[in-house]
Amino acid sequence: MGFAPNLIKHPIGVFDSGIGGLSILRALRAELPHEDFVYVADSGHAPYGERDDAHVIGRSRAITACLRSEYHVKALVIACNTATAAAIHLLRQQHPDLPIIGVEPALKPAVSRSHTRRIGVMATRGTLGSAKFRALLASLAGQADFVCQPCDGLADAIEREDTAKIMALCQHCTKAMGPFGTQEGQIDTLVLGCTHYPFASAHLTRLVGPDVGLIDNGEPVARQTRRMLKTLSPNDEPGHCVLLSTGERATLQRAAHHWLSLECPVRSLQI
Repeated sequence: MGFAPNLIKHPIGVFDSGIGGLSILRALRAELPHEDFVYVADSGHAPYGERDDAHVIGRSRAITACLRSEYHVKALVIACNTATAAAIHLLRQQHPDLPIIGVEPALKPAVSRSHTRRIGVMATRGTLGSAKFRALLASLAGQADFVCQPCDGLADAIEREDTAKIMALCQHCTKAMGPFGTQEGQIDTLVLGCTHYPFASAHLTRLVGPDVGLIDNGEPVARQTRRMLKTLSPNDEPGHCVLLSTGERATLQRAAHHWLSLECPVRSLQI
């Protein structure tokens, strides 16, 4: 459904540093087809995964304030692992009346799926270095062997649609992690710990093989959002989407069309 601001009432806000959060928005729209959404791509201040916490916290606060004051969102989904790790606890303190849902690498589902007990995790340095991720990893100690790989530049390459660089970085990262497969000692499950990475899943599958499971967090986040919503839309019609970008609008426009079949125009956001 296209852009219809006059029809939007109390939408769900979603934000990321760029187009990566569209993978979360896709899952949200599948789980909650009658809800309205406002998506913010903070491309003018990206990439979050290679910035310090102060930068990410400042942007998260500014976007949340805008979504509350301008769009009166009834819930907020932080569709970014780095922003979740750096800012979700502060946002929840500042907005106690607002349901706020974050994302984290899907380590727990990976443990349930893996047979070799050897799991690869691709993520940004910001995510891997966060206290939140370290606590998650510690909570699963002894349940599996996690091979964590920082993927410098991959989110940015996906953002810029640089296919050659995406392929090269995927090859570099998977090679650095060790052998993939279903035999003992091999990585049989790969966690995509950045919301951008599902958009490189075709390249990754070619590199690691079809028997290796790729896991992202879109569906779990969508289910958690449904559980946390205080009210559901009473409409029977498909929900509407508003797309906003603090940077180059064409990138978000192309990605939304390609991955979500959304035709609505992208509006500039100055915050």
